[in-house]
Amino acid sequence: MGTDHRTLHNRVLAVLGPAIAADEYATGHTFTLQGLEQDFGVSRTVAREAVRVLESMRLVVSRPRTGIRVRPRRDWSVFDPQLIRWRLAGPGRMEQLRSLNELRAAVEPGAAALAAARGGEEERAQLVVVADQMVLTGRAGDLATFLELDITFHRRILELSENEMLVGLAQVVAEVLVGRTSYDLMPRNPRPEALRLHKTVAQAIRDGLPDVAEAAMRSIVTEVSDALEHDPKAYPAP
Repeated sequence: MGTDHRTLHNRVLAVLGPAIAADEYATGHTFTLQGLEQDFGVSRTVAREAVRVLESMRLVVSRPRTGIRVRPRRDWSVFDPQLIRWRLAGPGRMEQLRSLNELRAAVEPGAAALAAARGGEEERAQLVVVADQMVLTGRAGDLATFLELDITFHRRILELSENEMLVGLAQVVAEVLVGRTSYDLMPRNPRPEALRLHKTVAQAIRDGLPDVAEAAMRSIVTEVSDALEHDPKAYPAP
């Protein structure tokens, strides 16, 4: 596929995907390939490829003679990173953040406990180094570096759990962290309590203390949930 072809394909997706994700088209709304060709000024091949991507995300279903129909939200592939990005960019941003954080609350404390019980000694010790770096960059207000470290911290905990299903959620968690920073829902300097809790989680995992790691991680995600509920602009560091 040539560069121009990919550019056209992405242009269709960049408009149509976010619109569907934002509920601008009701469930059951029907498109046609011919209509997409005309609306976007693209070829039938480009329109069809864009539809295939939307089908892979279960946003639409395409049937002969009935067209391309928008599926109900319950059918969507809600863990798809691209769909998460589209939803975070739209009017349902806070709803998506709450939903994602509720998932984290259900998953990450248990993952932290497993990491403390299963992770390799060297890898568990390295997590403390990452937490220390988070404290330094957080206090310095270096949000770009802090975000990279934060993603690394939470991904490594999922990996240390040695549970492939939990590891599979790493990109979902990363999208939460990126979205929080991208949409100014992160204070310039992460809250000291949040930094302290990250350090506590890392130390508990290093020392093989599952109960302590689980409790500290639960405090992290609970703090985030409380901020989203009462003051979204004060949304603390996950």
